[in-house]
Amino acid sequence: MMNTESAQQRVMLADTLARLFRDSATTQADVSEGWNAALWQQLDDMGLPQLLVSEAAGGIGGSWEDAQVVAQAVGAHAIGLPVCETMLAHALAAQVGLVLHAGSAGVATMAAGTLERHGSLAWRYTGTLHGVPWGRHLDHLVAIAEHGGRDHLVLLPRAAASALREGRNPAGEPRDKLYFDAATVAAAPCGTALPRQLVYHCALMRVGQIAGALDAVLARTIQYARERVQFGKPIGNFQAVQQQLAVFGAEVAAVGCAARAAFRSATLGDAAFEIAAAKLRANLAIDAGAAIAHQVHGAIGFTHEYDLRHFTQRLWSWRSEFGNDRHWSETLGQAVIARGVDAFWADLTQRGDMAAVAPAGVEAGVA
Repeated sequence: MMNTESAQQRVMLADTLARLFRDSATTQADVSEGWNAALWQQLDDMGLPQLLVSEAAGGIGGSWEDAQVVAQAVGAHAIGLPVCETMLAHALAAQVGLVLHAGSAGVATMAAGTLERHGSLAWRYTGTLHGVPWGRHLDHLVAIAEHGGRDHLVLLPRAAASALREGRNPAGEPRDKLYFDAATVAAAPCGTALPRQLVYHCALMRVGQIAGALDAVLARTIQYARERVQFGKPIGNFQAVQQQLAVFGAEVAAVGCAARAAFRSATLGDAAFEIAAAKLRANLAIDAGAAIAHQVHGAIGFTHEYDLRHFTQRLWSWRSEFGNDRHWSETLGQAVIARGVDAFWADLTQRGDMAAVAPAGVEAGVA
């Protein structure tokens, strides 16, 4: 049963973020405008980076369902800041006992390097972090590296990077490559499940952002269909347009349901199955939803001044981040095959609010 107090707190959080993002001078993803330091400071003052850190570790002690509220708000308002990435970095650092100081932080799921001891306490890292979201703006990064046959979570100051090669995704968001040469870092051993946990959690956050962005695109498309007049009446009155909007609405609803199930399962325990299914469903909805939005808007939807592209370009970019369609299709397919066709329906129906138990073959402990 849903905790009424927690649900009310999430409603308050959603309202607060909506007002903040709506009233901010620069909220869109046109990153050519630069880093929105004022908005970031407001979010930091709210304590959002510490949302998923337990109270015992000095955080807010929020749940993954609380994180969903934040992720969807970031997606719905096209916020060009690493809000979700910073929350994840703080949560992972606290999980292994590392202290992550205030400031922006990010996660590197594609890292290639070596971790070595330097003296009795210090560590040094040499390697490359690929495609880091918002890398050039971050104060800290977390990545996985192996030492002595064990995986370690590594905390790297961005200032310790020997070089940085700027890159961008199709939406213009920074996706940078950072190089480290014997940089002094902090590190702590982690469980064998944490490397994959990192990818799953990043995918989960993207699902939340995709759900919010799709909802915003649908609302804009419906509003445009009501206002755009053709042949003497709004184009939203034409049956063909109404049919397309209905399809779009069904896609948005499906992603919303999948996102809620994944974040709820993450709060309850293991969520590998739900995260994989939600990311795949969200990826597929992007194709249909963005296409319909631009068909209804026509040429204006692609112009630089119109804000639709801030959303659709990001959606197209996020579709391939932290697992594309093929990756998550194969992940789910392999899990089902491992269990056998006779177990599929039972495994599927036993997953619920009270259980959240993954069938054998699906990566455990990712939440």
